[in-house]
Amino acid sequence: MVSVAAGDQLYLQCNDTMGNDLVNIIRRLASCPGFDPGAVECVRPLTPDGSLRRFFRVRARDGATAVAVLPPPGDDAAMREAHAAWQIGRHLAGCGVPVPVPYGFEPVSGLLLCEDLGDRRLHDVVLEDPDSGRVRTLYRQAVTELARMQVLSGRGLEPAWCWDGSRYDRALMLERESGYFVQALCRDLLGLDAGGRALTAEFEALADAASRAPAGFFLHRDFQSRNIMVRDDRIFFIDFQAGRFGPLAYDLASLLIDPYAGLDRGLRDELVSVYLDAVNRHLPYDRQRFMEEFLVLALQRNLQILGAFAFLSQRRQKRFFRAYLRPALAGLQTLLAKPGAAGYPALRQLADQCDRQLKELHDL
Repeated sequence: MVSVAAGDQLYLQCNDTMGNDLVNIIRRLASCPGFDPGAVECVRPLTPDGSLRRFFRVRARDGATAVAVLPPPGDDAAMREAHAAWQIGRHLAGCGVPVPVPYGFEPVSGLLLCEDLGDRRLHDVVLEDPDSGRVRTLYRQAVTELARMQVLSGRGLEPAWCWDGSRYDRALMLERESGYFVQALCRDLLGLDAGGRALTAEFEALADAASRAPAGFFLHRDFQSRNIMVRDDRIFFIDFQAGRFGPLAYDLASLLIDPYAGLDRGLRDELVSVYLDAVNRHLPYDRQRFMEEFLVLALQRNLQILGAFAFLSQRRQKRFFRAYLRPALAGLQTLLAKPGAAGYPALRQLADQCDRQLKELHDL
């Protein structure tokens, strides 16, 4: 690999095979406001979190930068995901949602070129000073923009843009959230004999309750602090390519129970109020009904988080996620201790069993 120093960054030169191919693809894109693909000189690989997609920072001759995203080769699902990122990204940008400006898309390779928002995430700001006023301000901004995105971007969203299903529904909850939790965490990672009629009945009841929430809004589906960029004290949303129609409370729950951030209860309660005020500026929504929906959707999301963290840490050997398994499980136990979750005793028992097993693994 041939590289050249650019400040403290290493870029692939055009005479490197990968760099040359990427630069040639990007240069074929049409010129767009904000960035000239024809002036691109070199690219630098970036490290993703759990994704198999490949990310690059692209530099032009005038020093301007953009980000290029490529699906893994020979992966049809990843190619559909790339098309979704382009189409949904343009839709969100057109609705005034704070997302990276989409510059161009090359449909054969699936390469997406978009605005470079830097490397600073909301999670980074939280780690620096979790109790600062800046964190509070950024989160208030995030939930306000979230409400706006969900309501306005749900209008005009085309189901054909959604690469992996156009709606968050009961089947998805059972297979990819509660089922994912049981398989990836309980069985594969912890070796537990999880299952049985009681647990299955509770998962079905939970999915029934969650699927009763109105689902005509835009759902990001992975709305958490590592998918929110911060630049010049403004927030921007990324990784929206799994977007689809869904209920309001899911994305807010995802942000507030986010194990990366560990927000305190006082801030979470404040953000719910800020969010509901923002929603009601766009449409009337009953607050009591919302809170009932919030609990069951938070439970669904927490199950998904635990399944994903277990899968990524074990199957893909991404050790970063393992550190957040216990905080995520503690979040699930907190939700299950609420009066509104009294109907899930088998799940509560399983969560306690997982907690004991995770502690044993941690002590080894």
